[in-house]
This record gives sequence, C-alpha cells and structure tokens, in this order.
Amino acid sequence: MATGQGVKGAAIGLLMTVAAMQAVQAQVPGVTADTIRIGSFGALTGPGYLYGKLPMNGIEVVFDQVNAAGGINGRKLQLVREDDRCDPAAAIGAVKKLVSEDNVFALIGGGCSNATFAAREALDQAKIPLIVMASVHDGITTPVAPAIFSTALTSTIESQAQLEYALAQNAKRIAVVSMRDAWGRARYTPLMEAFKKKNIKPVADEEMAPDANDATAQVLRLKAANADAVLIVLYPKPAAIFMRDAQKLGFKPLAIGQSGIADPAAFEDQVGSPGATTQFRTISMVRYTPEDPAVDKWRKAIEAKFPGDRLSVFNLFGIGSAEVMVEGLKRAGKDLTRDGLVAALDKLTDFQTDVYGAGITCTTGDHRCNKAPVWIAKEPGKPVRVLGVTKVE
Repeated sequence: MATGQGVKGAAIGLLMTVAAMQAVQAQVPGVTADTIRIGSFGALTGPGYLYGKLPMNGIEVVFDQVNAAGGINGRKLQLVREDDRCDPAAAIGAVKKLVSEDNVFALIGGGCSNATFAAREALDQAKIPLIVMASVHDGITTPVAPAIFSTALTSTIESQAQLEYALAQNAKRIAVVSMRDAWGRARYTPLMEAFKKKNIKPVADEEMAPDANDATAQVLRLKAANADAVLIVLYPKPAAIFMRDAQKLGFKPLAIGQSGIADPAAFEDQVGSPGATTQFRTISMVRYTPEDPAVDKWRKAIEAKFPGDRLSVFNLFGIGSAEVMVEGLKRAGKDLTRDGLVAALDKLTDFQTDVYGAGITCTTGDHRCNKAPVWIAKEPGKPVRVLGVTKVE
C-alpha cells in the first residue's frame, strides 16, 4: 500500500511533468495542449480569389475531417486566413501579421506568384514552415529555402513538361510562341534550357505581347516553318487570339499550354471559333476534374461547408496541400516544433494525396515537391478530360 508521503510525491511529480509540458508548449508558437493554429495568405477578394479563397476553402474541409476524427495527437487544427489581394506589399504584411500577431505555428498559402515571391524574405526571416498551395514562381523555392515547400508545380517544371509532352506525342518540328515580360521569361528561359539539354532547336520562336489583338504574322511564320507542335507560353487572352487566327489560316498543330490556361472550357469560349481548340492541351496541377466521381467526397464536403459553392480545381489545390501538411504534422510527433515539421516534410517520399498527379516527394536539396504535371483537354461539345501525367525529374 502506498504511503501518504508516496502519493503526495507522485502527485507532485505529475504536476511537475504537466507544468513542464505546458512550458514547452508555450514556447512553440501556435501550439497548445489541444490546438494547432495554421495560417494562410492569398487573395480573398478581387479576381485572384480563385487562387486564394478557393484553395483555403479546400484546406478548411480537410482540417474539418481531421478534427472530426480526433485531430492530430489530440490537437484540433485551426485555420487563420489573411487577404493579400494578390499584392506583393499586402502579402508581406499578411505574413508578418500571421507570424507576429496571429502567432500561427505554420503556413499553407501563396496564391498569386508575384505576391508570394515578394514575401519570401519575410518568410525566411520568420523561419516558419510554409507549404505553397498555388504559386508557381521558381524563385519561391529556388534556391532552396529551408522551411518553404511547394506542392504547386513551378514554372520550370511546367516548361520542361511541355517539351517532354510534345516529344511523347512524336512531334518532330516543335515551335514556341511566348510572351517576354517577367511572367513569360520565367517560363521561356527554362523552356529554352530544356531544348538545349535535349540538343533540339525550335523550328520557330515567336513572340506575342500580353495585349495582342492579332497573331496573323506569328501564325504565318509558324506555318511556314511547318511546325507540328507549338509550345504556348501566353496568358489566356493572347493565347486565344493565337488559336483563333491559327484556325482562320488553316494552321492546326498540336498546341501545348501551361497552367496559366488551366480551364479549357473557359478558354474554348474565349477563343470563340468552333473547333479551334480541338488540338489544344494544357497543364493542370491535379489529376481530376471537379466532375470526376473520384472526388465526390470532397465535392460533398465543400458544398456542405460552403453552401452555394461548387467544387473547383482551385479547391483541390488546397485539399492536396492540406493533406501534405497533415501528414507532416503527424510525422513530426506529439512534441511538436517547427524544426520537427520541417524535418518531417524533408523526408516525404512518394506520399500519395487524393488529388495530385503522382506522389509528393521532398528532399533537403529540393523543395519542389510536386513534379507531375497533369494534361487536360476539351473536345468541342464534350467535358474536360484528363489525358495523362508527365513526370519531370
């Protein structure tokens, strides 16, 4: 039988253990005995909301399901949102607020590329783990920032995939039409490097302005070069002009876009010329269309949580990145620290999510964790369909 002194000693020991655990938790920002606070920044307003608000809605339904199952090691996930309006200065302010005022443990965010890139210095200084949900700017993850990981595709990966896809379709005479502004060069430069590595030269290399209203000259030169595939590095507006004028001039190559034109149905309407997009293929970050029965679970969750909303590919961006965050938190263990989360994410190998084209793999030397662009297309009068995946090494 335990003595009174022994019981008292045991009780004191237990209290000291609890106090020690609480002291440790108090030193870890955003972590309590029963909660983990995760921040997110992106556009909640304006046209960029597609890349901010909608992925965040996807994150939230994942967190709801995790919490309903008991949380992570007994802790419930809380999402804290900040609006950066796709503005670089606002993104810097949003990150600083989430870190210093909202006191979050980690971040899933980054919708508009330029805004997220502008916030990289603030993120580095805070040493806070971030999983990028939508931004594709190479400079966000290259050179490697120790605590920044991306489940979004990057510009270089997409450009490499364009050339790989053309070659896989047995294209022999590959041409390029691109913008040469900052956005375009971020994709054009790695594309040219990909050609060089393959010891291939484009048979034609044309430029279009972002506000172009006519592509007759470019189309005629590409047609004269007898290009059988054209890699398109353009915003939707000039790309639509190009496809319209190609149809008008009887030029029908395989046309290969990037995720800047991520909605083939909307693009078909924008081109406005029946049959002009029949040979158009473009990149998606996810392997399902919103109508696919494989994502019924998430469709129901989105509609229940956000009445009136319909599942979109942008929701899926958030769902995938949230699943990666949840896995990292589980692997980091009960004694949660930011360093522990970073170490866990650094060791992810072929982690399967419900949405991405292939498993997510991160290493200490490369935090571009998604290297599997998914190809999608839309035939006139038919729904968008998934064609396959190109894995980039």
